[in-house]
Amino acid sequence: MQNNQTTYTAPQTPKYTKNSRPRAGFIVAIVIIVAVVIGLMSFPPYTTVPAGHVGIVTTFGKVENYTFSEGFHLKSPVQKVVLMDNRTQKQTLSLQAFSSDIQQVDVICSVNFRIDKSSAQTLFQTVGTSYYANVMEPRIQENVKAVFTRYNAEKIMEVRNSLSSQVMELLVPEMEKYGIVVESISIENVDFTDAFTNAVEEKQVAEQTKLRVQTEQAQLVNVQKSEAERRIIAAQADAEERTILANAQAEVARIEADAKAYAIKIQAEAEAEANEKIAASVTEGLIQYHQAERWNGQLPTVVTGDTALPILNLGDITEAAADTDDTASSAEATEATD
Repeated sequence: MQNNQTTYTAPQTPKYTKNSRPRAGFIVAIVIIVAVVIGLMSFPPYTTVPAGHVGIVTTFGKVENYTFSEGFHLKSPVQKVVLMDNRTQKQTLSLQAFSSDIQQVDVICSVNFRIDKSSAQTLFQTVGTSYYANVMEPRIQENVKAVFTRYNAEKIMEVRNSLSSQVMELLVPEMEKYGIVVESISIENVDFTDAFTNAVEEKQVAEQTKLRVQTEQAQLVNVQKSEAERRIIAAQADAEERTILANAQAEVARIEADAKAYAIKIQAEAEAEANEKIAASVTEGLIQYHQAERWNGQLPTVVTGDTALPILNLGDITEAAADTDDTASSAEATEATD
């Protein structure tokens, strides 16, 4: 009888050869390097902050009391750095507002702003990185609407240039408490409904027509006024000319009258002086001389009668003497005048 027996052979431990040991060490080194690289990539011990940004450092979600400025920085592998942009940023939004007379206005508004570096930590802690959507945009819309309700629709077009500054006066102090600096606000577009725009245009056309008519009337009045003023000036000039001529004629007449009066005075004085000279030159002897020259040789008539004394007729002798005196006086006056 044949017995079937199975022989058990114990497994033998592989024997490392001289060439197999370095290969295993190389694999382990590679695994370690890969693990280190993955760890460094996942938790790098450094960070870089780009220009125009500030780095907010957090450790397991806790905000540290310091920040990283621009450049390269070392940090703990468990820390994270959140970048906050502190350059000037611009946001544009469209909204609807209403005037005080309930006219709808479509507005496009742009805001330029930046983050204050010293307040970046506080802004990140209180608001986060979505500060524009969470804080700024709602306040911009509310302030724009508040400013537009101050005026009626027609007045809004007149004060359009000042609307931006009014919105900025409201928005700036509200953003300062968050560390956001509002640099400028611009109301880029103000658009009313078509019906209101057409009504305003018709009103402007009517006002322009009225203004044109008033201008033409004013010009016509000015022309008429200028013509009247010209006539007044001409009449005044003519009156002044006549006055000057009358004054000149009166002055000439006065001068002639004065000259005539002066001549009469001189003549009278000369005649008086001549008469005085004539009177002074007439003497008793001269009178008798002239009487003798004019005597015709007749003697006085003697009348006798019952009277005791004779009466002489001296009439002829007296007349002859008077004629003689007059002739002498005229001759002397002629000589004095010559």
